[in-house]
Amino acid sequence: MAFTMRAPAPRATAQSRVTASRASRRALVVKAQKDKTVVIGLAADSGCGKSTFMRRMTSIFGGVPKPPAGGNPDSNTLISDMTTVICLDDYHCLDRNGRKVKGVTALAPEAQNFDLMYNQVKDLKEGKSVDKPIYNHVSGLIDPPEKIDSPNILVIEGLHPFYDQRVADLLDFKIYLDISDDIKFAWKIQRDMAERGHSLQAIKSSIEARKPDFDAYIDPQKKDADMIIQVLPTQLVPDDKGQYLRVRLIQKEGSKMFDPVYLFDEGSTISWIPCGRKLTCSFPGIKMYYGPDTWYGQEVSVLEMDGQFDKLEELIYVESHLSNTSAKFYGEITQQMLKNSGFPGSNNGTGLFQTIVGLKVREVYERILKKDVVAA
Repeated sequence: MAFTMRAPAPRATAQSRVTASRASRRALVVKAQKDKTVVIGLAADSGCGKSTFMRRMTSIFGGVPKPPAGGNPDSNTLISDMTTVICLDDYHCLDRNGRKVKGVTALAPEAQNFDLMYNQVKDLKEGKSVDKPIYNHVSGLIDPPEKIDSPNILVIEGLHPFYDQRVADLLDFKIYLDISDDIKFAWKIQRDMAERGHSLQAIKSSIEARKPDFDAYIDPQKKDADMIIQVLPTQLVPDDKGQYLRVRLIQKEGSKMFDPVYLFDEGSTISWIPCGRKLTCSFPGIKMYYGPDTWYGQEVSVLEMDGQFDKLEELIYVESHLSNTSAKFYGEITQQMLKNSGFPGSNNGTGLFQTIVGLKVREVYERILKKDVVAA
């Protein structure tokens, strides 16, 4: 200990016993906290902004996400101070050629090793290390495994995090990125042509081939998500190029893990055009909405931003009218947005809502931790 206590001899023994008892209890609580892994699931199709969302979310917890040190340079895993992000493509049981031979897409359930996915996510949640395979997006092959240690927060992101019920039952919080076909096509072209060297025709053919399996296996998972970020074409002006976005944050009501964010008055229906003198917006401007709705028969609240703003630092004006954001201090959302200003979507609802969902992940983690500490 860093200090000593002087006390009369008759009380010293009793005090020592109390101190030792409290120290032992504190040690058990610290160990319980360290060994507790909270598991977050993020579902979305390929090219829907999962990587950007991961960077925004992990930055809230500190550190720069990096692949495992000294490992495969083509690893899909990202590790930072408190988080480990695993790409579920690593659980493909068929490589690119194997899928071609069998005539299946990467979205098909028969191309996934759900047994291994379940067993390894379960082990990581229980504080164990695993040897996880690596799907190489460059070569299309399945590379030798890499060792992954259990983190404070495990994020599994990919096509099927909620598909297998065993895996879904391990998740503490579920997020779905729901991108409309028009916006998804524009994003996928930008990513796959610029980053992966795919041709425009190859991208179009891939999208067309994947669509039936997406509709059958990926899209239905969104009904099970706790929070959904839905990206649609704007309703402010005609826009065939997807230049402006209408983004909706759909939040399930009644969760014990988080409180839905709201605009002005919880439970009301509100349409709001922010003051142009306080939030600078070029044409076509910006419009916000908040209100109750239903999502696959479940009660939800919806927060919406249509359009984009020009000056990121002025987002504090919008933030000041939001409640239940899970921010630790006034202006934290704006601060996070400014810190990540180079990320796509930093001038519209995608960046704003990704940041808010990241704060909700922190809220979920802290609630689970607090529950465990109280129990201890």
